[in-house]
Amino acid sequence: LSGGMQQRVALARALANQPEVLLCDEPFAALDAMTRQVLQEELANIAKSQKMTVVFITHSIDEALLMGDRIVVMSARPGRVKQSLVNDLPRPRSAELQMTPRYVELKKTIWESVQEEVMASMSVRKS
Repeated sequence: LSGGMQQRVALARALANQPEVLLCDEPFAALDAMTRQVLQEELANIAKSQKMTVVFITHSIDEALLMGDRIVVMSARPGRVKQSLVNDLPRPRSAELQMTPRYVELKKTIWESVQEEVMASMSVRKS
């Protein structure tokens, strides 16, 4: 099976028991952009229709903004909550949303928070 089909099978397996909460740890990281977008939309539609909570772990700010209603930025080790933001972007969310001023504002806020952590962790490593 292709990577996209393997991810679909894994997602279907996870959804088979109709969980109230689904934990996704970077489920689409290894996929090409088109397959990733299709699976993101599928997961969002399923979560909405089943009223399911999804905890979605990603290193992609864009993916977090497209998928999440609340975005939590973690600190470097030891992992702690550095920042928690409510994502008030309207749903359904599509790629066109990335051009809106609010999207750009949220992305900048998250980027700055992540960048602070990266710089802090680099200075700790040099010490």
